[in-house]
Amino acid sequence: MKTGIHPDYHEINVVMTDGSEYKTRSCYGSEGSTLRLDVDTKSHPAWTGVQRMMDTGGQVAKFNKRFAGIGSRKK
Repeated sequence: MKTGIHPDYHEINVVMTDGSEYKTRSCYGSEGSTLRLDVDTKSHPAWTGVQRMMDTGGQVAKFNKRFAGIGSRKK
């Protein structure tokens, strides 16, 4: 490998959404940095099977109103 072209690979702390921590090696931040996760296997719907629909600013309602007639047959 060429010298001087690879990022620094060091040990960091990872904090899960439930507060548990572990150490791993990464290129993130600097030696001893802490990476706090917003989503992990304990909170993500893909692993938990629980899905939540978050309607920020009425976007879902706006979409449903705009496209309500699509797909319905007219006789």
